[in-house]
Amino acid sequence: MIVQPTSDSSVTDLEFARRNLLLAGLPDDDLRLLLDEGVAIDLELGTVLFEPGQPVEAVHFPLTGVISLVTDLGDGLVVEAVTVGNEGMSGLSVFLGAGTPTERGTVQVSGQGLVVSAPALQRLAREGGPLYVMLRRYTQVMMSHLARNTACNRAHTVQQRAARWLLTTADRMDSPVFELTQHFLAQMLAVRRATVSNVAAGLAAAGCISYSRGTIVILDRAALQDHACSCYQVVRDATERALTTREPATS
Repeated sequence: MIVQPTSDSSVTDLEFARRNLLLAGLPDDDLRLLLDEGVAIDLELGTVLFEPGQPVEAVHFPLTGVISLVTDLGDGLVVEAVTVGNEGMSGLSVFLGAGTPTERGTVQVSGQGLVVSAPALQRLAREGGPLYVMLRRYTQVMMSHLARNTACNRAHTVQQRAARWLLTTADRMDSPVFELTQHFLAQMLAVRRATVSNVAAGLAAAGCISYSRGTIVILDRAALQDHACSCYQVVRDATERALTTREPATS
């Protein structure tokens, strides 16, 4: 059973779990069934959740934090494909029955999450049930994220993309203050760390953020959004629309 946060005894398990948008779409009874199979964990920076070519033994639903799915192209070149936050779940291949993944799943921003074994997820995500419906919707969300990331990387400036990712990370952490390494930001933006330093300095000079020893503070969210590309709001709106629209599960 997921452990209730000790910082606020009035918070119920269901309320805590619904910090994840995918889980928030489940009826109470179905969410309880999932929580009975799950364990609350700390998502610690650098933790590898699964490796390419190896079975995914468990799926992770972040409540806060960010999981990065990356592809190793050889010769030390690692490229990020997509990130997962409190909108969804890592280990989608378990639901899809797609076999072993081709990417590595790593925690890139520390947080909290719910971990459920692969067999338990497959058993609960029966066809037509509420969890099946939400995972199907989330599959579409992931496809949209991947397509948008590809277009964004080609069409928008590094500063626009950096502002977008900082806003997205703040949303996933539900806080304007969070830890974010230059290495991770460079990986997200597919640029060198020196470029990240220059971009961060520019956003700081504009009064949008402060950045010191790996800690980001968003000082002016509106100004930061002015610097971001349109992809930030487009992806956010599409994700919320896909995961919050109510439709009955099929029988």
